[in-house]
Amino acid sequence: DLYYAKTKEKDNIILDINKLSKDKELLQNNIIELEGKLKINNTNLIYQEKNLKSLEIRVNYLDIKLDNLLNILNEDYSLTYEKAKETYFLEIEEEEARSKVNMYRNNLKKIGMVNIRAIEEYEAVRERYEFLTKQKTDLEKAREILNDIIKEMDKVMINEFINTFNDIQIEFKKVFKDLFKGGQATLKLTNPNNILETGIEIIASPPGKKLTTISLLSGGEKTLTAISLLFAILNVRQVPFCLFDEIEATLDEANVDCFGQYLNNYRGKTQFLIITHKKKTMEYADTLYGITMQESGISKLVSVSLQEREIK
Repeated sequence: DLYYAKTKEKDNIILDINKLSKDKELLQNNIIELEGKLKINNTNLIYQEKNLKSLEIRVNYLDIKLDNLLNILNEDYSLTYEKAKETYFLEIEEEEARSKVNMYRNNLKKIGMVNIRAIEEYEAVRERYEFLTKQKTDLEKAREILNDIIKEMDKVMINEFINTFNDIQIEFKKVFKDLFKGGQATLKLTNPNNILETGIEIIASPPGKKLTTISLLSGGEKTLTAISLLFAILNVRQVPFCLFDEIEATLDEANVDCFGQYLNNYRGKTQFLIITHKKKTMEYADTLYGITMQESGISKLVSVSLQEREIK
């Protein structure tokens, strides 16, 4: 259970890491987009500010120069601007110059408002990005720790499995010979290179038969072989209580007797509760329990102690 819980926790962590990676990638794209827009806006703003400043300087310069020229016309030549314009040809009109200034100002307005919150938004995205990056790093470390734990658990499980398998193998061979009065049997791993996912194949040879898989045995032989394996497991890992539900139903009288005799080996170690229709099995029981219906629709539990031979 711990193994599967750790595996599930690992899978959940992997899902969280994948989600955070996607969020991180989205935030990175947003940062790149915002940085690009911010850079363009800043570049345009700087350019237009320089252009505007240059134009304003130029206008101021022209205003000063115009005032100076008007003063010169008035003081040195006793002419007004209107009189001088009528008399002399000018390369550029004042209105044309002012028109150009206005045109440049309008171009600056067309650029639109600069997003003054771009830096603030960038900082918010950057903080979120750093937070998710830290979380991703923490989860990756947790995943590494869990992987180490799972690897260690796998080693323990493999060692325990191999040791238990070898012990059961030894007991299975003994029990098989006892129940079959001879023959031989063995357990085989279907995938010894992958212990945690391997299957187990039962190879058996009842007296007078060749070694074969359990699937090729008769019904009674299959049952007695399975019982042999069950008793082998109980010999390796004893339990205080065991329930059998018609486990010997397909056995003939002689093999039922072998089954009953072997049960005596567990007296004082394991208590067996056996559901059976075999009289021979009942002979080896200490107590029999049955359901009778002496009156229509009324069931009654009856117990018989074969040791005391009296109805309780």
